[in-house]
Amino acid sequence: MSARRLPFRISDSEARQMYSGSRGNASARRYARFWSSVFAAGLSPRRWVTLEVPGRKSGRRTRFPLGMADVDGRWYLVSMLGEDCHWVRNTRAAGGHAVIRHGRARRRLLVEVPVDERAPIIRRYLEVAPGARPHIPVDRTAPLPDFERIAARFPVFAVVPDAGGSPPTVPTGRAS
Repeated sequence: MSARRLPFRISDSEARQMYSGSRGNASARRYARFWSSVFAAGLSPRRWVTLEVPGRKSGRRTRFPLGMADVDGRWYLVSMLGEDCHWVRNTRAAGGHAVIRHGRARRRLLVEVPVDERAPIIRRYLEVAPGARPHIPVDRTAPLPDFERIAARFPVFAVVPDAGGSPPTVPTGRAS
């Protein structure tokens, strides 16, 4: 019996092609607009959200559909495309101030996690975000040292309430 391919499923190589150069092609942008609307409306599990952050050049609100990873009761955003993707650059330019939408808008501060604390978060992210698996070169079942080797290439941000004051720091100590 041959495996049937579902019309909405794409292969790993197609997924990588959609984001070559850390920028989505026309298909990726269409998917992103659709999923941003779905996630923002809250029509998905809690971990699927729309990130809204000002564009670093235009200042206009930009939207990105993202999946969050939960580790030890905290929520994190991981960049499956690495350092050079737009939501990471825009978030850094905005000082971490952003809006997370899932049913309603919530002001949040995205605090970058130190490289030496990223590995368990990236591993959890691959467990819960299947669309990221083609982009991160470690199998989701790999041991933690494999994730430690690639952690510097994939930014991770803790999602914390934005009180409008100075940026908080992420608690030190390794996440498990």
